[in-house]
This record gives sequence, structure tokens and C-alpha cells, in this order.
Amino acid sequence: MKQPAQQTKTASGKAVKGILYGLITAAIWGGFITVSRQGIGAGLQSIDLAFLRYLSAGALLLPWLLRSQPISLAGVGWPRGIVLALLAGPLFVMVGASGYLFAPLAHGAVIQLGTLTLVGIVLGAYLLKEHLGWQRLLGLVILIVGLATTAGPALFNGSASAWRGDILFVCAGAMYGVFTVLLRRWEVNAWSATAIVSVLSGFFFCLPWLFLGDMHRLFQVPVSLIIEEIVVQGILSGVVALYCFSRAIHLLGAGYAALFPALSPGAAILLGIPLTGDFPTLLQGGGLLIVSLGLLITALSRSKPRLPVSNLDVRTKSRDALP
Repeated sequence: MKQPAQQTKTASGKAVKGILYGLITAAIWGGFITVSRQGIGAGLQSIDLAFLRYLSAGALLLPWLLRSQPISLAGVGWPRGIVLALLAGPLFVMVGASGYLFAPLAHGAVIQLGTLTLVGIVLGAYLLKEHLGWQRLLGLVILIVGLATTAGPALFNGSASAWRGDILFVCAGAMYGVFTVLLRRWEVNAWSATAIVSVLSGFFFCLPWLFLGDMHRLFQVPVSLIIEEIVVQGILSGVVALYCFSRAIHLLGAGYAALFPALSPGAAILLGIPLTGDFPTLLQGGGLLIVSLGLLITALSRSKPRLPVSNLDVRTKSRDALP
């Protein structure tokens, strides 16, 4: 039986690992945002990017799934596997991307990511009984303020139909928030979750796209851009980031892990300096600092993990109970 000091050390070690996994996820998603902009600017559409993403990710993880009880989807089961793929697969990508047809980019950064974080925290507290204290709520509020600051004046721009895009952003954020909680509730391990989402998405989305999609756009852009999209969209975002995020969920809990996507706009801004030559404005830099502060406040609320009563020394407990 582990002593309380050892239990505390183990819990702290898990928290540090979870934070590292969350930061890796945020960095990769920031690169995903930046590279997606490059692809759209070159003439590709969101459906083309989704095709490249799930074709490469699905092909990469298909051998693993075939060796891991493929009939039962690595023991997860087809009903749950299909639900996870619907929530975090091509449908999620297309719902979120469709929002930009009606609303500006700033709306998506704040509304979609804010909804994801809020749904993850609220459902985590309700379904998973994760502790929801004042420090955690304060961190959430600061995170949303930081996202709004990063978006800047563009947050108040938009046409009369921008509300349609905002609704789509809310739907996309809620989908991934539910995915985050279900992953924890169903105790699906990181590799299984990553493989199921990637392979099922590749099969049910990419195969029909080969017959019904427009391949002409892919041949109009440079091969180097296609390779870049495959590496960032498929391998890094579709496999590595999803795995890291799944690990963060298991180590930190759904509510805490849902905070890290809020860092991705800041990561995209920083990555945009070497990739596109765009330097952040003073307002964007301030927003990044505010988001980081919100994450830090929330992380500090985990600095003193509580120990299960069953692991405490029985003799100490009995002695304390004596009059």
C-alpha cells in the first residue's frame, strides 16, 4: 500500500504529465490552424483538408486496429466507436468549418473553443463528479476573456447572418466537449480512441469522397503544400494531437483537459511568425498572456491532490478518532 507522501507524489507526477500532453495538443492545434489557413488561401476547401487528414491518419492507424480486436473495435464496441467518430471526426470538422461561411474567424476562435471548454467542465462536473471549485471557475472566466481579447475588434464584426455561423461554432464546440467527457466516462484508452476516430473517419468519409469529391483542386496546388497538409493535418493533428489530448483527459480529467484547446489560437499566432511572417499585435499578445494566466490559475487548483480515505494509515485514523 502506498504511503500518503508517495500517493501525493504520484498524483503530482500524473498532473505534470497531463499538462505536458495538453500543451503538446495546443501547440499542434495551433499549427493546424495556421496550415489550414495556408491551404484555404491556396484554393483548397475544408472538405479537401478533411480528406487529406483522415486518409493519412486512417491509413497510418489501420494496421494497429487490425491487430487489436477489430471485430469489437479494440474492445470499445461499434456503437460507442461510431459515436466517438461522429463527435470528433469529419462531421465535427465540417460543422466548425461551415461556420466561417457566415461568421468571421474571430467568432470561431472564441465561441467554438469557449463552448468546448465550458461543456467539458460542466459535463465533467455533472457526469464524472469532477470537483468544480471557485478557482477553476475563475480560471475559465479568465480564459474566455483572454480568447475575446486575442480576437480583438474582429469579434464584433460580421454580417447580418453571422448568428448562423455562431450557432455552428457552438455545435462544433459542444460536439468535441461531449467527446472529451465520453472518452473519460467510457474509459477508452488513448490509442483506441485515436485509431477508432481515424480509421472509421477514413472509411466512411474518404472512400465516398474518392467517388463524389473534386480531385481537381488537389492537383492545382503545389505538391509541397499537399505534403505539408498531410503531415500537419493527418499525422500531427489527426494522430499525435488526438492521442496527447486523450492522455491529458485520462491524467487530468475531462474538465481540466478541456481547458487546453483555448491555448491553440495563441499557439497559432506564435507559429505564424516563422511560417507566414505575421507578428502578433499588442492586443493579441495581451490576450495570449491572459489565456496563459487563466490556465495557470486552474492548474494551481490541482497542486494539492486529495488522497483517497482508503489509502490512509488505519492506525492514524483510529488514533485521531479517540477522545
